Amino acid sequence: MKTKLFNYLNKPYAVVFIMLIAPLFGFMDRNFVFFFGLGVVFLLLKGSKYDWSKFGIGEKITKKTITKSILIALVLFLVFTVIIDPLLQNLLGTYDLSSIDDIRGNLSGYVILMLVMWVFAAFGEEILFRGYYMKGLAELFGNSNKAWMYSAVITSLYFGISHAYQGFIGVVSVFLWSLLISLLFNKNRNNLLLLVLIHGIYDSIGITLIYLNKDTVITDWLLQLL
Repeated sequence: MKTKLFNYLNKPYAVVFIMLIAPLFGFMDRNFVFFFGLGVVFLLLKGSKYDWSKFGIGEKITKKTITKSILIALVLFLVFTVIIDPLLQNLLGTYDLSSIDDIRGNLSGYVILMLVMWVFAAFGEEILFRGYYMKGLAELFGNSNKAWMYSAVITSLYFGISHAYQGFIGVVSVFLWSLLISLLFNKNRNNLLLLVLIHGIYDSIGITLIYLNKDTVITDWLLQLL
């Protein structure tokens, strides 16, 4: 039974099936959508005897990777904070951050959220959305450069919609952020850990600003500088 399940999940078209089924779990809890997909990833990992390269983790973390991830995360944060998010907020309103508002000034909540974020958002989301969904769709479409581009757009839209709890602005902003990250994965198809670090550092900055209650103050300050 396990072998049959692994063989089926290993089929090129299985990724489409999983992407269509996963949202159905959202009727119970939005987190189930993510954990269902992540469960499939680990079933595939176990069946492949933990061949991490199957999901784009083929390179170890080096000093160059760390430096690159910090620089890219900072650039992305500045671009979104100074340009993209203010523009989107003028058009679409404010983000719904009610799900994490309780960490403001709450040290224990902040630490717990940071740990959860690095494990499930930085690592978990990247291995699921880029390492499995994006890579799987690209291979299904023929593994050409165009296939990877189509896959980047589809996966980013899927990723954006998964953040609908932040409001429509969250869907649009996350889609744009995800598209940039996906294009970066297209150029570094064997180095998913670079994206994990970028994702983690980017979210760490945002979570820290919310904890310090400086998430709006920093935006106004940056706009004044420019």
